[in-house]
Amino acid sequence: MANELSALSVIFTEFYYWVCVVLMFLIHVGFCLYEVGVSRRKNMMHTLMKNAMLIPLVTVTFYFFGWWIYFAFQNGPGITGGLKSAAWAEPWNELMGTHMGGKPHGGGLSAADTAAWARINGVFWAAFLIFSWTAGSILSGAVIERIRSSAFWLFAVLVGSITWVIDAAWGWSADGWMVQVLGYHDAYASGVIHAISGGSALAILYHLGPRIGRFRPDGTPRTFPPRNTWLVVIGLFLIYTGFWGFYAACNVPIWDIDVSDARTFFSATTIYLTPTTLSAITFNFLMSLAGGLIAGYFVSRGDAYWTFSGGLAGIITASAGNDLYHPLQALLIGGFGVLCMYRLHYWVERKFKIDDAVGAVAVHGYAGVIGVIIAGFVLWGYPSSPNPAYAVITPWGQIIGAIIMFLVLGFLPCYIVGLLLKRLNLLRIPEQVELAGMDHRAIEKESEDVNEILRAELEAARGGGVSQDEG
Repeated sequence: MANELSALSVIFTEFYYWVCVVLMFLIHVGFCLYEVGVSRRKNMMHTLMKNAMLIPLVTVTFYFFGWWIYFAFQNGPGITGGLKSAAWAEPWNELMGTHMGGKPHGGGLSAADTAAWARINGVFWAAFLIFSWTAGSILSGAVIERIRSSAFWLFAVLVGSITWVIDAAWGWSADGWMVQVLGYHDAYASGVIHAISGGSALAILYHLGPRIGRFRPDGTPRTFPPRNTWLVVIGLFLIYTGFWGFYAACNVPIWDIDVSDARTFFSATTIYLTPTTLSAITFNFLMSLAGGLIAGYFVSRGDAYWTFSGGLAGIITASAGNDLYHPLQALLIGGFGVLCMYRLHYWVERKFKIDDAVGAVAVHGYAGVIGVIIAGFVLWGYPSSPNPAYAVITPWGQIIGAIIMFLVLGFLPCYIVGLLLKRLNLLRIPEQVELAGMDHRAIEKESEDVNEILRAELEAARGGGVSQDEG
């Protein structure tokens, strides 16, 4: 590092992302609690392990190819150019491990690469990795109690390490082709994470079918109430907390934003390198949460499940433009998104017999799409990038972007893979296993152990207690 000031900037940025990653880990803790709270007793452990094991699977696959895709695919490839060189993101490269900077040792790196990425690569990679876990967890909740673990993990890798990373390369990078051509703007990932995951979940649910007993013979749905409402609520509050870290991780903390180079003016920026502040996003995060909670309480008539899910949906709806909205806009947009997604959830459920166990398609998918489209109207004419050659934000650019996120990269790939797994009988568990519960063997073993312990206690009581040696 050239001097103390540049050293401080680099080390602060490294620490900034590291703290964000620690906060974001709470998102996954929250999803685990949330899904276990919704699951019935006979499926709790399977639900937990299905979601927990996506962590190592997606981590490994994201290391080997997901991180490279983000940088290499920003032009499509084939839309605004070819594959981009991204040596620092190749799994065999020296920068994909411990590195202190300095002269590179080959591998297609320049001195500028090692200077820029030596301390930032790992923490920046980890921030994107937890976005990948989030994408997988959104799928996990929707499909509980009937999907095969192997099928789910395949979808988690597909979405978490391939499809969402492609959409991030296209529409969530400073030079992605959607930013250049469409003026696409999605500062805190309404579409990039949530719409694509919601579309993916909808495709899987279409092939997976509803849980046994979910719909009556006349087609009306039965309600499967959450097994533990407290776990659901605590899980959602942890997701809120982690989501706050997610917002911070979507920013670059220190960047010279004066494009004219006439002076040096540092600020936080979005992923597009457009200026923002942590103060601005704090106002808007909390106001969109408030709007979602109020609307969720109102539209569900005080139902706790939908009230707290509404808080999350409110944040998601406003996230596309929360770097630029006024706080009152964030409040109203968050509330509007919840009203729309709630109605859409029940219409799709009744019309197409879609059994979304946690409302993931609505909370993430519909709210995300609505948020991307609203941003196009409210922010119409704003620059999408510091580069004046790139398109400005427009309603049509955002609508096309929402279609790409939800349908093209979300629904379509998972529809094709789901259809293939269904025809191979590898998608859904057998009916007898579903009826008995996916934790059936574990519950039987637990009962045997409990009975054995009770017998031992009774025998000890009849025999005069535990001997000194046994104690």
